[in-house]
Amino acid sequence: MQKLSLNGPWTLQVVGEMEQIPATVPGSVYHDLLSAGKIEDPFWRDNENRLLPLMENDFRYSRKFTVDRELFNCPVILLNCQGMDTLADIRVNGVLVGSCRNMHRVWEFRVNDALREGENEIEVVFHSPTKYIREAYEESVADGADDAMKGFPHLRKAHCMFGWDWGPRLPDAGIWRDISLIGLTEGMLKSVFITQKHTDGKVALRFQPETAYVPEKGNAEFVATVTAPDGTVVASGPAQDGLVIEKPELWWPNGYGKHPLYTVTVEYRSAGKVVDTWTRKIGLRTLTVLREKDEWGESFAFQVNGVPIFSMGADYIPEDNLLPRVTPERTRRLLEDAAAANFNSIRVWGGGHYPSDVFYDICDELGLVVWQDLMFACAVYNLTDEFEENIIAEVRDNMIRLRHHASLGLWCGNNEMETFV
Repeated sequence: MQKLSLNGPWTLQVVGEMEQIPATVPGSVYHDLLSAGKIEDPFWRDNENRLLPLMENDFRYSRKFTVDRELFNCPVILLNCQGMDTLADIRVNGVLVGSCRNMHRVWEFRVNDALREGENEIEVVFHSPTKYIREAYEESVADGADDAMKGFPHLRKAHCMFGWDWGPRLPDAGIWRDISLIGLTEGMLKSVFITQKHTDGKVALRFQPETAYVPEKGNAEFVATVTAPDGTVVASGPAQDGLVIEKPELWWPNGYGKHPLYTVTVEYRSAGKVVDTWTRKIGLRTLTVLREKDEWGESFAFQVNGVPIFSMGADYIPEDNLLPRVTPERTRRLLEDAAAANFNSIRVWGGGHYPSDVFYDICDELGLVVWQDLMFACAVYNLTDEFEENIIAEVRDNMIRLRHHASLGLWCGNNEMETFV
């Protein structure tokens, strides 16, 4: 596998204007313009209202990059976009290679025919989100929270960007997560689904690898290795046979015990050669929701390793309206403060976005059980075939990305949707 990151310096233009503004990817329009001194602080007084018309424009991000021969000769070359916010058309050397319509999912496009060896150019045009929701609302009414702009449910974008009872109207745009080229010769290991079976004194792990772009005549095999929290390899062997962990160190929520994490590595091999590797940290635990009839009605509580947990925590909303300002250090400080305040739970609110892997990694480390909303909030949605296909892909992307985390407690379908039925 060959990988070329396209993160770093880019150029930003307002479509129809000549000025080229230095930009950074991952980043966003508001953040890049603020960094370049082209706009004032959107949080100062009523600047959000004065800056809102800015988003009636389309924006063009572009950069040049070099493809070496080894990458260029790969049978499959993918443009992998981890986060595009939101209405984006992507061209490589003038060729339209793909369009994005959802900031909450991964977009991946095959680009062999558009690339050339040596220097290339990529441009991404982001179309106005405010125009889009206004025109969509005129065609089909989809109501939502009163504090947000009309039509916001039509767009798979963090709803709070269009205004909420706690925040401003700053409907940003841009390449907000990593973007890269990936060259494949023997396919790739996209993910591994791990299941646990707990019995007295041991945990049996089962592995289901998911591959893509594997040649028809490929000879695939998978080898799994589990390393204990102290760095000792405790099990290794063919993934299809599963592995057994003796005397497991169990993961517990904050205040109920320690939060040890095991490292799982699965190697995808073809003809004895390692083609791709998948590595994650997991916690050995059982976690379910306990619902039992009682004198008041029915209980509802996380149950970890057979012990009911009294949840203590709060909502997690986006840390900043300008997402590039959210750093791993800032997130860690916030979650460490939560743990220090005796939180054992965090609820990811459904009107924002699915947080980065770093957020869940830290929750794993600190013993914070995550109640995870899907990103639907206070709205009525028109379930067209196109919309349904889009949100199914969104949910699948994020469930696969997050399912291994020890901290993931449950998936909740939405935030406060009952009032809009």
